[in-house]
Amino acid sequence: MAAPTVDLAGQLLAGGRVVTPDGVQEGAWVALAGERIVSVSASRPALDAPVVDLEGAWVLPGYVDMHMHGGGGHSVADSLQDMRGAVAFHRRHGTTSTLVTLMTASVEELSEQLSWAAALTRQGATSQGSVLGSHLEGPFLSARRCGAQNAAHMIAPSLQVLQTLLEAASRSLRMITLAPELPGALELIAPLRAAGVIVALGHSDASYEQAKAAIAAGANHATHLFNAMPPLHHRRPGLVGAALESDLPCELINDGRHVHPAVIRVVFDTLSCPLLVTDAIDATGVGDGRFELGGQLVEVRDGEARLLSTGSLAGSTLTMDAALRRAVQESGLSIERASAAASGNPARVLGLDHELGVIAPGRRADLVTLDDQLRVERVMVGGNWS
Repeated sequence: MAAPTVDLAGQLLAGGRVVTPDGVQEGAWVALAGERIVSVSASRPALDAPVVDLEGAWVLPGYVDMHMHGGGGHSVADSLQDMRGAVAFHRRHGTTSTLVTLMTASVEELSEQLSWAAALTRQGATSQGSVLGSHLEGPFLSARRCGAQNAAHMIAPSLQVLQTLLEAASRSLRMITLAPELPGALELIAPLRAAGVIVALGHSDASYEQAKAAIAAGANHATHLFNAMPPLHHRRPGLVGAALESDLPCELINDGRHVHPAVIRVVFDTLSCPLLVTDAIDATGVGDGRFELGGQLVEVRDGEARLLSTGSLAGSTLTMDAALRRAVQESGLSIERASAAASGNPARVLGLDHELGVIAPGRRADLVTLDDQLRVERVMVGGNWS
């Protein structure tokens, strides 16, 4: 006796080029039930559900951005509404899950911003996208490598301050960037890891030996590799050399300005877990002009953001769809490898690969469809097109 047809109360996606952990499946059928992926198959499942013809579009897991400060005119540091608005802006560019990233500020300001991120994290997935928690990029950073961070608010590593920030985050702090060479920095790593927080090395003038000591103590990530740290030198490998040798998950800002396309390719060939991030600021998607970032003036010209005072790069105006497109079109990477760096790898780093980052049964139906030029056509969050 034939098995009965099951009413999914969902949908069947047909005719797409589906990027899965096993490679690209041409013309695959993706069955969805509610907010979940039920199956990915070469032939139509025996399921009763409406069919959405994707007409040959690329189908990728929704992007997971671990480093985002703003977008669409919204800074995540300005208000809860602006934080929500920045997440919604990046969702339109395919980012379905985000770590909102907070720049160096006073402890009081950071505590309030962490509480906003905690509130959005508790909401879970919405039509605007999902906030997975917060990333504190400071305040325990090196003034010698501050980049666009406000050095006036940088402070020495302190267990007391850390406890204040952890309490404000209400268990939603997922990552913190610190400079390991600062006195007291190594003492923060064990309690951070015990609290489930990723310890990232960045905005640092650390030597190779100092970076390796932090990695031995439990540091397990590198924030925007190459940027705001000494360059790799054959006699002074520094933080870059330590991160590459240790095969840390490493962020890359792939906007064509922060890192050369050839270096992107080399890092992908070196590391098991490269990560594409945006480091986007509120000016992203707005256009050229003057903006404020962490209490400092920024000028954007031709999409490049720099501090007026020093000329330092001040974050980016990058979106994840553009980062992936550059990885494929300019660095020559396969769409599978680029997709992993934009989705699967960050989900794995966050311990959420059972839930996000790949198109496979049981995962949340967070998807993005792209045209032949790898430009976003449609975005799905939790089974709902937006």
